[in-house]
Amino acid sequence: MTQAKQERNILSAREIRRALVRISHEILERNGGVQKVVLVGLHTRGVPLTARLAAYIREFEGTEIATGSLDIGLYRDDLAGGARPIMRKTDIPVDIQDRHIVIVDDVLYTGRTIRAAMDALNDFGRPKEIQLAVLVDRGHRELPIRPDYVGKNVPTSFNEDVRVRLQEVDGLDEVVLTRRGDDDEG
Repeated sequence: MTQAKQERNILSAREIRRALVRISHEILERNGGVQKVVLVGLHTRGVPLTARLAAYIREFEGTEIATGSLDIGLYRDDLAGGARPIMRKTDIPVDIQDRHIVIVDDVLYTGRTIRAAMDALNDFGRPKEIQLAVLVDRGHRELPIRPDYVGKNVPTSFNEDVRVRLQEVDGLDEVVLTRRGDDDEG
């Protein structure tokens, strides 16, 4: 019998907003504006995070930033037992050649998702630079990948999970840390 997962709130809706506003400013500062920048959200929660970042940047700059969404299902190397990936729409409506691409995701853990995203982006062209924005960096990297923009660093143990819940997907904004029970194998 497994124990119920215990949850601890690590980011409230207000703290998520504050982190995204800060990341928006950092993207603008690093890139000198939005002219050569494309925000690309990874399915599922990276897509609404991208939309929010674009809205904050539009508010600050008074101009639109190019955005897109990316499905990495066919590029993953960590699907167990030959499982088939769930395919979602990839939509990158601009040429990424010689652009600054900011990959946006909710949680950075092993780095395998980001490696797959970089492989997928190469099918669309050769960006000048790829940057990474994540809401939560939980550590435990298996690949030498680091974020350029981080909402919050959350050191975790291997028996903990970070769950990002967003209004657009889950009906509320929060980030929680869950701890599995001693006999939970999930």
